Amino acid sequence: MNLPNCPKCNSEYVYEDGILLVCPECAYEWDPNEREEDGLVVLDSNGTRLSDGDTVTVIKDLKVKGAPKDIKQGTRVKNIRLVEGDHNIDCKVDGFGAMKLKSEFVKKL
Repeated sequence: MNLPNCPKCNSEYVYEDGILLVCPECAYEWDPNEREEDGLVVLDSNGTRLSDGDTVTVIKDLKVKGAPKDIKQGTRVKNIRLVEGDHNIDCKVDGFGAMKLKSEFVKKL
């Protein structure tokens, strides 16, 4: 049986765990049958996959450094863009301007 190398660390020690493939070196798990367009997978707080151009809702009040007020729960953010990093959503929030959000604090509409 010939398994592919890990897409994250290129390790050759990949093994099968049910329908997933697992890398023991970096602990990355993936479904070999699922093709990813750009390799960037971002999930919202409910585990729903996000994509560029989606509209999301903030699920809790978020403090903003240097701003006199918080981003309130229920705020809609339109036309998001996904980026690499800890704050993986690049967007414009009405009343705040351009900023980056963490996907764990939003849900897809």
